[in-house]
Amino acid sequence: MPTEPVVLELPQPYLLFLGDTTEAGFAKTAFGLRDWARDKCVGELSCSPDAISVGLPRLTPAEAKARGARSMVIGVANQGGRILDSWIPSLLAALEAGLDLIGGMHSKLANLPVLVAAAERHNRRLIDVRTPPANIPIATGRKRSGKRLLTVGTDCALGKKYTALAIARAFQRRAVATDFRASGQTGIMIAGSGVPMDAVVSDFEAGAAEMLSPEAAPDHWDVIEGQGSVFHPAYAAVSLGLLHGSQPDVIVVCHQPGRTHMLGHAHYAVPSVEDTIALNLTLGRRTNPAIRCGGVCLNTAHLSEAEARQLMIAESVRLGLPVADPIRGGAEFEALVDNCLRETH
Repeated sequence: MPTEPVVLELPQPYLLFLGDTTEAGFAKTAFGLRDWARDKCVGELSCSPDAISVGLPRLTPAEAKARGARSMVIGVANQGGRILDSWIPSLLAALEAGLDLIGGMHSKLANLPVLVAAAERHNRRLIDVRTPPANIPIATGRKRSGKRLLTVGTDCALGKKYTALAIARAFQRRAVATDFRASGQTGIMIAGSGVPMDAVVSDFEAGAAEMLSPEAAPDHWDVIEGQGSVFHPAYAAVSLGLLHGSQPDVIVVCHQPGRTHMLGHAHYAVPSVEDTIALNLTLGRRTNPAIRCGGVCLNTAHLSEAEARQLMIAESVRLGLPVADPIRGGAEFEALVDNCLRETH
């Protein structure tokens, strides 16, 4: 029988490390922590004057330690997920100041001898979040008690984590017993627990998803952070394993209007929202025949308020479903939450 996901017990609060990254798209972890765990972040540190900022106080590791920080999180990523040589002095300074280091990239902190030696010298920890638990079972496919919502997408990096967090908070505001279940490194840093699905061997993906969302009380909701897209030519395996293992009662489809091609794969067109709903429901019925779509969440950050509201109304009429931007909130988002929670028989 699946067991509870491993609780990482990450040392908080955090100092966010931004390296020398100049593009906001490569600082998703830092922005995610700022937006959803602001009370757990004391400041930011970069090693270049041109680096991106998330608007937190700029602190040295020693200053952050004095303000209560217990660890420094690598809040940026790059293509290939590498820890750059230019970052090492800042990482060493954090260890010397008494901070643990937390990384979420494919490149592991524990694989760098210079960091291992410094951590041992200063009695600090190197915590690699993107390391799956060792006891992941093969999926059983057995229906579990409790209720589940999974965010799915037309593509990668367009709002599945933010949507899941917003829906989980909306459920909690309505006094619904709810847990946010993290399936990626940033979500795990926000929640303090979870399973990094893109680091799990394919045969165990669905089992990891069962482990992530165990049996619960009949009226309890797990809101599960989605990964990738079942249409993505590179990452569909993770998305499908998460869909089958989560056995969601409800899916919410996430999409960025105006995006025409898959991220990193310009020769593949982004599927329509309708096709995304249809395929996820078809595949999801394999482990939960009662699966349904609760609505669509749009990432309208690039649109004005008026443009976004007009688009949400038009798409809702066209699709026959609630359509909202979870960050803008409003009546549209409340209608989507209502529809996700409604009882079906």
